[in-house]
Amino acid sequence: MNYIEFIEVNPNIRFGKPCIKGTRITVYDVLGWLASGMSHEQIAEDFPEVSNTQILACLAFAADREHKFRFAS
Repeated sequence: MNYIEFIEVNPNIRFGKPCIKGTRITVYDVLGWLASGMSHEQIAEDFPEVSNTQILACLAFAADREHKFRFAS
């Protein structure tokens, strides 16, 4: 998935945290909801501006950051 179509970093929105484009919902928010046990359907019900594709984009963004993470030695 090309998450860049759905995720943006704007220093004027949520202090520059990665957000779903057109919203103030951060990738961290979505990951937190998923980690707490919310389903994609529950997230979409509580936040109708968030689509399943955008939720998957948040997961892809997080996976890509984890893949690129390097440990300091």
